[in-house]
Amino acid sequence: MNDAHCHFFSTPFFAALGRQLKDADDREPQETALERLGWEAPGTAETLADRWVGELDRAGVARAVMIASMPGDAGSVGAAVMRHPRRLVGFFMVDPTQPEAATKAAAALDSGGLRGMCLFPAMHRFAIHDDCVRRLFDVAAARPGTVMFIHCGVLTVGVRKKLGLPSPFEIRYGNPLDLQAIAAAYPAVPVIVPHFGAGLFREALMLADLCANVRLDTSSSNGWIKYQPGLTLTAVFQQALSVVGADRLLFGSDSSFFPRGWVKEVFEQQSSALDQIGATTEAREKIFGGNFERLFPLDGRSVRL
Repeated sequence: MNDAHCHFFSTPFFAALGRQLKDADDREPQETALERLGWEAPGTAETLADRWVGELDRAGVARAVMIASMPGDAGSVGAAVMRHPRRLVGFFMVDPTQPEAATKAAAALDSGGLRGMCLFPAMHRFAIHDDCVRRLFDVAAARPGTVMFIHCGVLTVGVRKKLGLPSPFEIRYGNPLDLQAIAAAYPAVPVIVPHFGAGLFREALMLADLCANVRLDTSSSNGWIKYQPGLTLTAVFQQALSVVGADRLLFGSDSSFFPRGWVKEVFEQQSSALDQIGATTEAREKIFGGNFERLFPLDGRSVRL
């Protein structure tokens, strides 16, 4: 089993949150944030990488994608992947509206160990079809095997909510249909849309049906289902398998912090949903592991779409 969606909540990540707290005390910002959250300090990137590998061992997970969850933190995940290159795959967040975003993204990828760029249009308020995104696709296309991870639909960041920090996101920027033209223009670049489109399920299915390089990840509890009356996780899997097929679904847990660690309940819920629709052993093996291995082969060769 492999996990295509985990967050690498590093010390710089918590420090950035702590600096946003208006009533922060005199301690280091990450210490303030962690105390208020009641979570364990991650330590160095290497220490956190070791912790994650131990957690994956405990859960029976062979490999996992680790996502640097703020722009500018690619180095943390890069260090983690260098420490455990056979267990961890590195993604990093990019804000394409920032100057030299494409140049910095290229440098991060060229430094070794990183395989995916993560875009959050609602968070950073940009149109998916904008030229700034196209420049990042150019970077990915020049580096075979590089993945574009693009969050669509509803976006909530639980850690910000728990700290009482505002989340001034604009979900109108997160329509998967806006991704169709650019995904079609770069057919050799794998694209991952997480959470089945996070509330824009129909649109995500349309996108994936039109663009063979688009994959959907199954991550998190998929709480967006509440926006579509009568919809169940079982029905989501059945429709996704019908339209997209087993070859382009990637299991993800959306695990992130300690002491919670890897979220076994997410796996159990998704496994149960597949049981209920009578998914074949072959389909299950692809979703929970095989598709990950094909996308991120250990020998480093680019994926064949």
